[in-house]
Amino acid sequence: MQNLLPEPPATYLPADEAADTALAEAAKTGTDEAYKEVAARFPAYSGGWAALAHSALADKQPVTAYAYARTGYHRGLDALRRSGWKGHGPVPWAHGPNQGFLRCLHSLSLAAAEIGEADEAARCAQFLRDSDPAAADALA
Repeated sequence: MQNLLPEPPATYLPADEAADTALAEAAKTGTDEAYKEVAARFPAYSGGWAALAHSALADKQPVTAYAYARTGYHRGLDALRRSGWKGHGPVPWAHGPNQGFLRCLHSLSLAAAEIGEADEAARCAQFLRDSDPAAADALA
């Protein structure tokens, strides 16, 4: 059966050049302290939280990763809603400003799985794939 309703439009988060620059500088050192400074200076910027979550997962700290990823995920949801997102529809991976949110969603899925939250891990993984299959493939 064909869906006759139009798909919702893609949502594109606005760029934050100052936050992007700070994150790029932090990535040069790759330290948690540098990423924490980005998150503190730009708390609404999911990219900083995504970097912290990724680092915590690499350090085998799933509870810490979960907290960072959930913070970035919720800040990303706020930004998506401000950008017209209605709770569903594409969030393209190819649009750089969307990547922090999508990375947080991926890390949240991984961290949830590691702490035994299988249902949440599956929901987050499906939400990532529904947002953009290219994001799920790129982050897998």
